[in-house]
Amino acid sequence: MPGRRAFLPLLALTFSVPLIPRLYNRLLTTMSQDGATTTSPAKLAIVVGSGLAGLSAASTLLSHHHAVTLIERLPKPGGNSIKASSGINGAPTRFQPIPDMDDAFYRDTLRSAGSALLSTTTTMTTTMTTMRERREDLIRTLTQKSKDAVYWLADDKGVDLSKVAQLGGHSRARTHRGAGPTPPGAAIVTTLLKELNADPNFTLLVSSTVTKVLQGDDGVVTGVEYTTADGGKKEVHGPVVFATGGFAGDSKGTLKQYRPDLAGFPSTNEAWPGSTPLLTAVGAQLLDMEMVQVHPTGFVDPKEPGKPVKFLAAEVLRGEGGLMLRDGKRFVNELETRQHITDRIIATQPEDVNGTKEWDIKIVLDEGAYESTKSHVGFYLFKGLMRKATVADLGGDDTVKAIQQFADAAAGTTADPFGRTAFGHWSLKDVTPDSVVYVGQVTPVVHFTMGGVVISRNAEVLDSEGQPIPGVWAAGEVSGGIHGANRLGGSSLLECVVFGRIAGERVAASLRNV
Repeated sequence: MPGRRAFLPLLALTFSVPLIPRLYNRLLTTMSQDGATTTSPAKLAIVVGSGLAGLSAASTLLSHHHAVTLIERLPKPGGNSIKASSGINGAPTRFQPIPDMDDAFYRDTLRSAGSALLSTTTTMTTTMTTMRERREDLIRTLTQKSKDAVYWLADDKGVDLSKVAQLGGHSRARTHRGAGPTPPGAAIVTTLLKELNADPNFTLLVSSTVTKVLQGDDGVVTGVEYTTADGGKKEVHGPVVFATGGFAGDSKGTLKQYRPDLAGFPSTNEAWPGSTPLLTAVGAQLLDMEMVQVHPTGFVDPKEPGKPVKFLAAEVLRGEGGLMLRDGKRFVNELETRQHITDRIIATQPEDVNGTKEWDIKIVLDEGAYESTKSHVGFYLFKGLMRKATVADLGGDDTVKAIQQFADAAAGTTADPFGRTAFGHWSLKDVTPDSVVYVGQVTPVVHFTMGGVVISRNAEVLDSEGQPIPGVWAAGEVSGGIHGANRLGGSSLLECVVFGRIAGERVAASLRNV
């Protein structure tokens, strides 16, 4: 008897297209490994986007024995999540060296969100108080479910998240990654992909781009239309989870529309159009579209200066002890929020390199910080983005003095003049011109978009009246309102897991009622 994947194309040839969704939503007869005939529910759900939000939603749906078709526009799955290098936030967890509570994480996130908490940058018919309540509800959901998100990955999926660091904007160490050489994003994504690909109810369509969200006359979203790699046009029907990411790479489209002032900035994202127009076409409302995070540290490749797409210098480099120099001197608390550090950098004039704005900032690690981030720095050294050097290579006596001042603060013998209180694994005490350091040039880069479609705490996509649009959910960077004016490092992967799982659970519940 042919497998289900082989059987469905035959059905498509035999029955008209409108019947296929109904066939998906029936109990299909399958063959178990021992040859016995069994029945299993195979109601179909659609996930658009194969980053961590999409994979989390798909995994949750499969755990309820539903069929999942995941549509990815790139040739390979993983999205930006597979490139994430600092980790995933969670509190309180057994991995944290110092006890933490989710309310401290909640307060840190509110602080990072800043003035956006008072913003009503949406056309929804709601009051400012209601909008703030919506934002705080999303943040509370994010932080309160953070421990479960980490344990889901660590205990249920077997991902090593035993190493914890304190990143910029955090009052405690709560950003989890593995102790091995694999970056956390890659470790999480590859683990989930392996699980999904082993499930016969899972279908992955790559090089396939969703071009339209299908909606009935009653307003219910019924599926999507998409194009295949060979240019063919197809439809697939069922409830939809949108996990398509943001628009940080859409420099000529959505980004230009909302933030024309960022023209010329390099980005960590490839040049792909944003997907929010697909959702506004079915009534979705947008929020915080002008809230774009410019990350302070994207590597300038000495082999390709001026390249518009940069490789991110992981937040963990600073969290584990890295310092930053401009003209050989420190100028900022490296553990401040991304927005604060970026503002300090761009207050000076950039250099125009082949049409790309670049600042000459050095990120510097000593041997202790290097050992703690060896998997990261080793890769950066291999790529030529960092180099092993001496303090003398960075400047003269003023540079030695600046690094010595930092080393004294790290040793606890003096207060840091910029207010830094955590120094990771910095171990160098007596700084000389011959002291060994690891250094790379970094510059601010467009990294993340905090704006997107308005969602509820249940990941429902909301319309202009704040009501859910039936049949469609959203998770990850495509949604807005969770991070406000600035996202904390480690909260992107967290958002993907928390709201991806919620979306999966809600879609599964909706399918039970079909």
